[in-house]
Amino acid sequence: MNLRDLFPVWRELTPIQQKELEAAAVLRHVSKGTRLHSGEGDCVGLLLVAGGLLRAFIVTEEGRELTVYRLFERDMCLFSASCLLHSVQFDLYVEAEEDTVLFVIPPQSYQKLMTSSLPVSNYTNELMASRFSEVMWLLDQVLSKSFDARLAAFLLEESDVEQADTLRVTHDQIARHLGSAREVVTRMLRHFQAEGLTESGRGAIVLRDRKGLERLAEPARR
Repeated sequence: MNLRDLFPVWRELTPIQQKELEAAAVLRHVSKGTRLHSGEGDCVGLLLVAGGLLRAFIVTEEGRELTVYRLFERDMCLFSASCLLHSVQFDLYVEAEEDTVLFVIPPQSYQKLMTSSLPVSNYTNELMASRFSEVMWLLDQVLSKSFDARLAAFLLEESDVEQADTLRVTHDQIARHLGSAREVVTRMLRHFQAEGLTESGRGAIVLRDRKGLERLAEPARR
């Protein structure tokens, strides 16, 4: 898949703008676990996913990771170009959850494009508003929703991503997504298993009662 198939408003760019964008964008192949962006002081450029999966997360004062959102095929990350976003006052980290192919658009090139293209400027504002909305939604989850509901919602979301009811995810990985401690995740999964909702073993979690999980997760789902 090439850049013209992925960039959201490609058809609304002029031929010159298209040519400049293609010349500036760099195609990268990154392995699972690669850190692509490391906080406010990092400005690698905009990340446009061609295939794979990225995770954007923050780190709490206690050193726990908390997933803000995930980036799938055709998704773009603005916060990795933090030098363009002077109003952003928090550190966001981005890493590959799977082997991933992506385009990196240098910040200066995208800045020029935003200045010269109204469709790009409008798209960027809409995307930024959407991402901030996700941040606010996450804060509401952490502050007002119970952990069992958040865990159930995460397991269902992970099942949708993997398109399977058997999830190859560790308790530590779940804790890093939800900003919790591994011991808390383990304790809650034991409770889920006792209730017949899930079953754990051999490095996997099996969803046994999706309807029960959906009822539990309802307060914490989008």
